Amino acid sequence: MNESKTGIYFTKYLAKCLGFRYDKSMQLSIDIGGTKTLVALFTGGRIIKRFKFKTPRGAGRFVEELTSVLKNGFVRKGIKVVVVAIPGVVQKNYTVKFGNRDWQDFDLITPLKELFSCPIYFENDANLATLYEGSFYKEKTVFLTFSTGIGGGIVENGKILPESAGLEPGHKIYEYNGKKAEWEDIAAASALEKYYHVDMATTLRKKEIMEDIAKRMWLGLQDVISEYEPKVVVLGGPMGKIFKRYSKYIPTVKGVKYVRPRRPLESVVYGGYLYGKSQLDDTDKVSIKKAIKKGGKKLLKKNKA
Repeated sequence: MNESKTGIYFTKYLAKCLGFRYDKSMQLSIDIGGTKTLVALFTGGRIIKRFKFKTPRGAGRFVEELTSVLKNGFVRKGIKVVVVAIPGVVQKNYTVKFGNRDWQDFDLITPLKELFSCPIYFENDANLATLYEGSFYKEKTVFLTFSTGIGGGIVENGKILPESAGLEPGHKIYEYNGKKAEWEDIAAASALEKYYHVDMATTLRKKEIMEDIAKRMWLGLQDVISEYEPKVVVLGGPMGKIFKRYSKYIPTVKGVKYVRPRRPLESVVYGGYLYGKSQLDDTDKVSIKKAIKKGGKKLLKKNKA
């Protein structure tokens, strides 16, 4: 789809068919995962178009794939903000270090700026997922994602807490089945797929397997609860899809409730939407203040005259 009027008309038509208003201030949210990359176009708080592709191993190949998807699959006119979720460290918004790829100091901002004239923000994927899933609870909430690895964040009253920066539970060493390994190599969805020889951990169903999954999760979960003392723990990522199958086997902790994520596979892009919206709202507030200030000066000049 190109930048023609036909593409914009189609987007408006699609929004109408889905039952919500077309909003010119569209937002684009990109989730770069260890196995897949999801691109989602938002308007009115809902996704009107999504596209998923396998994340290439090489940085150059990834840029080619992503730019091709954005050029040919999405209407870029009318997008007010782009948020990119990074599975790693974000520094000064643009400098990123990927946790699951050897893409150190990888420059992604330049090719994106060539495609979009709007603000572009980078943020840690776990923080964005935490922002979205935690928005449903006022209490202190820990969000944990069990995917390619194990990551997470901490939120309270809709705000990411400073201690989120130090939350790296997936790399803590535990012993399970007589072997020492990082928690994510024991309990992440990818680890379970490898151990049980399945393509997707979400296909696992047997009771004894669910009990095993609960034991694997409890290894690190008990330490996270002890250290951060949350009232709510959201168990997200692909394992969030089968939450009801294994959660009943996880030991309970007084005052703590385990919950299923609202959007197990799309928490990150929805968090990107919330983050982008907050940036736009802040910009609008500054613009309004400037407009009021400017208007006030004009009024003073008029009264003096």
